[in-house]
Amino acid sequence: MKVLAVVTPLHLRTKRDYLGRMQDDKVHCMEIAKKFGREFWDGERRYGYGGYTYDGRWAQVARSLLDIYNLPAKAKILDVGCGKGFLLYEFSRLLPEAELHGFDISPYAVSHAKEEIRNRLFVQKAEQAYDFADGYFDLVVSLGTLHNLKVSDLAVALGEVERVGREKYIMVESYRTDAELFNLQCWALTCESFFRPEEWQWLMGIFGYQGDYEFIYFE
Repeated sequence: MKVLAVVTPLHLRTKRDYLGRMQDDKVHCMEIAKKFGREFWDGERRYGYGGYTYDGRWAQVARSLLDIYNLPAKAKILDVGCGKGFLLYEFSRLLPEAELHGFDISPYAVSHAKEEIRNRLFVQKAEQAYDFADGYFDLVVSLGTLHNLKVSDLAVALGEVERVGREKYIMVESYRTDAELFNLQCWALTCESFFRPEEWQWLMGIFGYQGDYEFIYFE
């Protein structure tokens, strides 16, 4: 298991008005966001992304993962919680012969994915059994998804990621201080699992996850 810092540089680019979000009828906004429909992806910022269009930022993440895991030309890659498939799109450009799969809980996201990758995506919950053989994938990734699960569902999802991947990498939200917990609680619309790094690590061990991971913090 390795602790990575692949997404953190992208995360730190964004400035967030934590108090502004908390004071903006946040419970209502959470209820809308957790439907993971149009409002979450392409509606007002108060409900989620505020327009999730592609600006090329995932290219550097795909390149980093390609280098870290020394992926072959015909790599098999799965993205758990793929959203609109932007990361898989970048993998398709770097590895045109790769076998790519991704799924997301959101029918809206999958149906509005980049056209070049849309036919490789499907709708599924992260906590449902994955219809792939043990060790089928060279790499399984899940970025910004698993903290949206309750602990019981997290156990299933981490177990499935571990089962189907030879290499695994997940990124979840976490906090190290009371200030970061406050900011995370202000900002997060869909998060169900608020854990410190050592708690995440403990849970990974309990649930049998042996892959790599990254924590992002709201400083």
